[in-house]
Amino acid sequence: MCNGYGAYDIYEKKRGVLLLGCWAHARRKFEQALGNDPPRAEYALAQIGKLYELERKAVSDNLTREQIEKLRKEEAYPLLCDFEKWIDSNYPQVLPKSKIGQAMSYTYGIYQRLARYVLDGRYRIDNNLAENAVRPLALGRKNYLFCSNHQSAERTAMIYSLLGTCKINGINPTFWLTDVLNRIQDHSIQRLDELLPGKWKPLEKVNKSGD
Repeated sequence: MCNGYGAYDIYEKKRGVLLLGCWAHARRKFEQALGNDPPRAEYALAQIGKLYELERKAVSDNLTREQIEKLRKEEAYPLLCDFEKWIDSNYPQVLPKSKIGQAMSYTYGIYQRLARYVLDGRYRIDNNLAENAVRPLALGRKNYLFCSNHQSAERTAMIYSLLGTCKINGINPTFWLTDVLNRIQDHSIQRLDELLPGKWKPLEKVNKSGD
């Protein structure tokens, strides 16, 4: 799943890949067009809002994958068809370089990708979860320019990887780092992998197990 950036077009025809579009990016385009063409932008946002409302219903009702697919095909798909027709009929009436024109062009250009999420209950309507996960890296991107040299940049990447692995494994990074720094000088160099977040055990648990 991705936005409409042209570099991703190569995956459209790549074997074994199904390219999905992100509705959050499309919605953002229409939000930016509110000051340009309020009636059309508000209508578009209302239709996208209906799609998101169905997703919230699926979550609140704890629907299964099959039930989500059924809900989307019965209720979301008709909305998608009507919205596509609306863009098709309204786009000739707006200036292509206006905010509303850009929003329509963007959305219509990747509409097949945007509509594919209805095919499988496991697919999401947007990639916000992924974007939220990488946001700390994106926010710090300019700061990384001040690493001074390649060695510093490489060490920074290592630290991020280790702390990211802690997060994935549900480990408090402060506890892990404190424990490892206190133990590493006496730990066998042949068994350093035991201190990595994926294998790490607090010292008290190691002592109790007799390792």
